[in-house]
Amino acid sequence: MLFTNLEFDQEQRNRMRALSAPDEVYFGDPEQTPEADREAFLKAEIAFGWCPPEWLAEAGALRWMQFDSVGIGEYAHLDWDRLSRRLVRTNLRGFFAEPVAETVLAGILALYRGIDRLVDLKPRQAWMKLTLRPQLKTLANAAVVLVGHGALGQRLRVLLLPFGCRVTAYDQFAEGADLTQLEELDAVLPDADIVCTALPDTPATRGLFGKKRFDLMQAGAIFVNVGRGSLVDESVLAEYLLSGRLGGAVLDVTDQEPLPCEHPLWQCPHTILTQHTAEGSFDELDRKITFFAENLRRYRQGLSLENVINWTRGF
Repeated sequence: MLFTNLEFDQEQRNRMRALSAPDEVYFGDPEQTPEADREAFLKAEIAFGWCPPEWLAEAGALRWMQFDSVGIGEYAHLDWDRLSRRLVRTNLRGFFAEPVAETVLAGILALYRGIDRLVDLKPRQAWMKLTLRPQLKTLANAAVVLVGHGALGQRLRVLLLPFGCRVTAYDQFAEGADLTQLEELDAVLPDADIVCTALPDTPATRGLFGKKRFDLMQAGAIFVNVGRGSLVDESVLAEYLLSGRLGGAVLDVTDQEPLPCEHPLWQCPHTILTQHTAEGSFDELDRKITFFAENLRRYRQGLSLENVINWTRGF
């Protein structure tokens, strides 16, 4: 049996049934975890979507799980030495590179060209042409540091270079990174106009950007996070945004989601909160099905699957 709990419409459900035939498909709740879904999950050989970590530990019949995301931090604490003997896990690493990179570019341009402020001025019918024009920036010759050079970082580099940006990438694992040591990253932060983090949640990346590294960044720099909220000390970030020490931020991820109403990031100036929508696109679910279909073909033919998770690295 195949278990899936993605938010498919009827046409997509029919497509999943056709792909899985002759096996049965169980469609679970996309948001809740009722007992009926748990019972079906524990009987399934294949799962496509997500589940509470305890379900994964209990699912003795499960042989392959295709996560519908890149991040898998909530499962990292499980006993993978034992689970790996019977269970293959794959994720969507690289799948969201294009939409996320475009969101980053849109956010940076909005801050550089004053779009965030102009949107706020419209309801007030406030005309501030003479005040705003001298504050606007262009990306030409901007120094950008990409903290993470996987598929997303590489795509973002491609989008930024035609604007005349000077791009430097840090990554300990990905090919093509300019820097591989934290000491090298720290050395380039003081000259960065824009810093963009796009790393997964691992023990090594948690808290990577706290007071020490924010202090290294030049006054007025822009900070972008499309990795995981755990990478950032958000109390320090909010303090530096509120004080004007940092020039702005584009944040797709936060440590708590939804972001609590009382969180200071809601009040920070020049801060664009994209609410974990950067991965989205109108054809997202259809593309996920296409990715899953190829891996399902490989699974049935006994071939190696795409995007098998390396639990040693944490992604």
